Amino acid sequence: MDPTRIIAVRHGETSWNADARIQGQRDIGLNDTGRWQARRVGQALADEPITAVYSSDLERAQATAQSISDVKGVPVIPHEGLRERSFGMFEGRTFDEIHQTWPEHANSWRKRIPEWQPPEGGESLLQLRERVTRTLEQLAARHPGEQIVVVAHGGVLDALYRVATGQDVNSPRTWELPNGAINRLLWTPQGFTLVGWSDTQHLDHAAADENTA
Repeated sequence: MDPTRIIAVRHGETSWNADARIQGQRDIGLNDTGRWQARRVGQALADEPITAVYSSDLERAQATAQSISDVKGVPVIPHEGLRERSFGMFEGRTFDEIHQTWPEHANSWRKRIPEWQPPEGGESLLQLRERVTRTLEQLAARHPGEQIVVVAHGGVLDALYRVATGQDVNSPRTWELPNGAINRLLWTPQGFTLVGWSDTQHLDHAAADENTA
């Protein structure tokens, strides 16, 4: 089977990104910077052959994907499997608030304990990896020999990077996840291969990096 080429994009910035506030699966829209980043992504991919554009069904991802769709004339296909990790009761709170209110949970989060789940419905890192892997495999398998775009979130792309490079979910992160970055992978039935990561040349200034995915 010919490989599927994947362009994976993190959504543009939101006000909650700028405030270091946990979004998880809350439906937060782009701020002005994020809308600008989304337009720049669309312009950067204008000359790319793209068969399909898939997006998380959350607004910040769909708005970013729409900027690509507007340039390429390829409709955005929303998919729940591309949603950000669920952070349960942490959603809507800042990192500092979480550390102060639930220090034990915050410690488990920082240590990246694979089985730990944020209280009240949060996903563990193992659950997130399983969901991301299953979703991307299903989408990529539809397009052998073609190139697709996937617009998602920091946690989703972090999981995908780890799968492609064979790293454990609790390995320290040494790669960036900037808003609006373009990342490239290949997929065959044998798995994912990393081609390029964190390309922000299309952005005139550094995108906000999420260091807590």
